[in-house]
This record gives sequence, C-alpha cells and structure tokens, in this order.
Amino acid sequence: MRSKIVVIGGVAAGPKAACRLKRLKPEWEVTVIDQDSLISYGGCGIPYYVCGDVSDEKELRSTSFHMVRDEKFFASAKGVTVLTRTRALGIDRQEKTVHVRNLETEEENRIPYDKLLLATGAQPVDLPIRGIDLDGVFSIANLHKAIEIKKRIARGQVGKAVVVGGGAIGIEMAEAFTDLWGVETTLVEYMPQLLPKIVDWQFAAMLKTHLEEKNVRVITGEAAIEIIGEESGKVTGVKTGSREIPADIVIMAVGVRPRSELALEAGLHVAPWGGIRVNNRLQTSDPDIYAAGDCIATTHLVTGKETFAPFGSLANREGRIAADNIAGDVSLFPGVVGSYIMKAFDRCIASTGISFETAVAEGFDADYSLTAPADRAHFFPGEAIAVYQLVFDRSTRKVLGLQGFGMMNDSISARIDTAAALIAKGATIEDFMAVEMAYSPPFSAAIDSINAAAYVADNLCAGLLRKVDMDRFLSWMDDFESEPDWMALDIRHPQEAKDYVKKFGPDRWMAIPYNEMRDRYQEVPENRTMIILCDAGTRSFEVQVLLDHVARKNSMVLSGGFNVIRRIGVDWLP
Repeated sequence: MRSKIVVIGGVAAGPKAACRLKRLKPEWEVTVIDQDSLISYGGCGIPYYVCGDVSDEKELRSTSFHMVRDEKFFASAKGVTVLTRTRALGIDRQEKTVHVRNLETEEENRIPYDKLLLATGAQPVDLPIRGIDLDGVFSIANLHKAIEIKKRIARGQVGKAVVVGGGAIGIEMAEAFTDLWGVETTLVEYMPQLLPKIVDWQFAAMLKTHLEEKNVRVITGEAAIEIIGEESGKVTGVKTGSREIPADIVIMAVGVRPRSELALEAGLHVAPWGGIRVNNRLQTSDPDIYAAGDCIATTHLVTGKETFAPFGSLANREGRIAADNIAGDVSLFPGVVGSYIMKAFDRCIASTGISFETAVAEGFDADYSLTAPADRAHFFPGEAIAVYQLVFDRSTRKVLGLQGFGMMNDSISARIDTAAALIAKGATIEDFMAVEMAYSPPFSAAIDSINAAAYVADNLCAGLLRKVDMDRFLSWMDDFESEPDWMALDIRHPQEAKDYVKKFGPDRWMAIPYNEMRDRYQEVPENRTMIILCDAGTRSFEVQVLLDHVARKNSMVLSGGFNVIRRIGVDWLP
C-alpha cells in the first residue's frame, strides 16, 4: 500500500526520518515541509562557521561527499519531496491534512497524510527587555543570521561584541568573535556561573578562567536589563544592573524552547514548558502523529523525570527511530542522560548524567570524587592534566554523573562517552572501577582516569578517605578565622611549598615532603585539623592513611589539589 508521510521540519530529525523512511519503504510518498529556504544543515556548526573554522556556509549543508542538501538533492538522490518556504499553519487530525502556506506566493493548500512527523525543532528565547529589535541584535535562530553576522565582522563593522548568555552557544560565539576576528568580546551571564545546571561550580570556574586568559571578558551574576542604541536604531551597547557595556553587535544566547505551537493547537499532549509529549516509540497522543528532535519532551534516565535535550545528535537518532516506527518496525527511544561536550579555545569541557548540585536538589544521597590525573602516561610527551568529577549516590553506589575539563583532545570525550553508556544502564561505582579501557601511553595512563575516579568514590564510601570540599577550603583561604583550628599540610616538593610557608606563615601552612612523612609524622600537630595538599590528591590520601595509622586522625584531603586550584584561578597563589 502506498502511504503518504508528511514531515514538518527540515533541519535534523525531519530529513533523517524522511531518508530512513524511503530506505525502508521506497514506494511511499514522503514530503518534508519547512518555512526556511535553507534546510538540513548542521546548526551546531554555526559558531565554527562564524569563527572561520568552517569557511563556507554550504559546508554545513553538504554531505560527506560534498553534495549540498537542497530540494534538488533530496528529490534526485533520496526520492523525498521537500517544500521549502512553506509554513505549516495547522493540523486537521480528523481529515488528516496539514494546512500550509507558500511564503513566496501566499498560496494556501492542504496536504493529506497517513502518518505525520513533527520535527519543528526549537527557537531562541527572547528576553523581554527594551532594545531587543535594534539593528545589530541577533539570536542564533538559523543559518541566515549566522551569514549576516559573519558578513558584518568581515566588513570591519564589529569592533566590540556582547554575548548575553553563558550557555554553550553563548560561549562558542564569544570564542568565535575573539579567536579569529580579534573582536573585543564580553560574555554576560545572569547566573553566578557559566553553564548553569550543566556543570558544577569548579568546572564553570575553570572554564571562566580559561576564557579570560584568552581575552574574553566574563561577567557572571548580572542580568542584561536593556539593550541600548542610537536614534537611528543601531545597537550601541548592553545595560546590566551594574554597568553599561559598549557593543557594535549583541548576540542573545539565553536558551531555546521547543516549537510546539502546532502540536498544542492540534490538541496533542504538550508539557507545560512546551515539549511535545511522546512515548518511547516517539508517538504523540495521536497514534498517527509522531514527534522527534528539539521539540519533544523526553525522559532523563538518571532522575526519571521529563526533560528537554536539544542536541543535534539526539535529533538524528530520534528521526531514525520515529521513521522505523512509522514504517511498522518497533524501535524504542528510552530517554537521555544529557551528554554534553564543547570546545573553548584550547580546552574542552564535558558532562553526562547530572551534576552534584542537581543530585542534591533531586534528593539523592549525593557525593562526588574530584580527581586531577594526567590525560596520558606521565612520561609521554605532551602529557597534560585533566580534571574529573564523578557524582554518585552513597546509599545505592549508583553513579549519577561525570564531568571533565582538560585539553582540546579526545581524552575527555572518551571518558564522558564511556560514562554515558554506563550511566544509561544504571551503573554503579563497581562498574566504573571494572570498566575496561584501551590503554597505550599516548592515550591514557595505565590506571585509566575513569577507573581512578571510581576508586576515589569507593574510598569515600568505605570511609577510608575524608575530604574537604574545594569551596570550603577556598573560603578558609579567604578568611582564616572561619576555621581557626585548620592548618595546611603541604606535602609537595620543598621548592613548591616554600613560598606558601613564607606567605601564610608556619602557623597556617606546614610543609613536610611526601617522601619524608613516615620519618616526620610526629611533627604534625595533634590539636589542629590538617588539610593535606598535593597536586592531585593521590599522595594526600596516602598520607592521610599513614596519619590515621599512627592515631593522628585529624586530617582532611583536598581532592584535586593544586591541579584544580590553579585552573580555578585564585588570587592568593604566590
């Protein structure tokens, strides 16, 4: 039987589903509708097009064999009919038609369907502030906006830029302006940290420090309250509650929300926050209508709650799964763990699962291990430090999330990807300790970073390791009187420790090298709480075990040690 399949949305999930359907059911009639003239492009690549890593916007719309994915390509190569510049106005579920308007001719029509897929994506959130419509204010809504932004920069019209929003798009755009074009760029985020609710504060702080090292001005904890401009209508800056920041261009990157108006108007079940509700076959409340991509609500596999996961990789997976089910082959989408990774100049930051902050808010018996190992064998040229935080539930020993920060190479992504697969299956600390990772000195240490993070979590659960949280330690460093009985025990090389003893005094900072502790442990005061410090925390744990053995159980380990402190960027380093 020849079925008519209509797909609304032509960027990621929609084209993927359409092409999959034609492979499964070559005889079916598949039509894709999109209101834009540019379709099937890699939206996540827009910042890299702006910064010049991708030289031509056509590369974002091309296949790996260099064919541009336009209407002609889909018709001739895929057998899919694509109607661009065609807006879907409504869905008649009884008649099973989609009401459309051609935006060039204004002609309206009704397209019949047997099965319908909504792949309407997401749209940028607009702040309700004055000046949002000024010339020079852009949201990264589509490829057209990116092309115009790059034109203005290339013409020399942009000397100062303000990016509003410290999420992934905002950070990537700030890098794009600064890295290639040398634009004086300010990034403004109203939350206290970058990447809020994605990573914990230590990782956001390391990212902020690196951005500032690369000449991006980062302002957190301030909201943009107005965009200011000339009488001519051209933007001149952004006003927060504390300052005015001059700008020739302003990028609004404060988040996205699902495009679900069609679904809502058609009477389909939609979450209060806008996601189209689907089952694990990506079927909406109407069995003949499916939804996929950034417009849907899905399930978070750690919390079990409804969530929003607007990622291109997921959209493509969902498009394939929806197509399978439309064609009659059962295929399931279980949910997400929220895996995320991004480049920031010479560094990358990544996470999967949930953060420690989120885990606490969700009621888990949450704790975390913070480690700072080498990203490859310590003797291999080019070795660098990576920082990981494994979040887990003490009661169940279930791993809830992993975050990573390190050099811009594959080290972080390999561990995050492994963790994502394990967490999706409900893995425990034991599973992370046992997971087998490929080893060779150019790629990892013999004890892999993901195993090491789990070993620390295991020690914490067993009570073998007592740690002090980094934020509590830094608060003490800012105000010694907050914990008057504390004292730092620096076990690094004497050359590394001497400046700290000199700066903070022997009453606050004690130095005994790691390899001398067994002979000199009696020098450690019994009436002080010793905060043991090394570069990563491994040696500190060994010293804590030794001190416990000799009945000096008055110590805590600063997990991550100076490897984390240096990357956070404190102002008291000698």
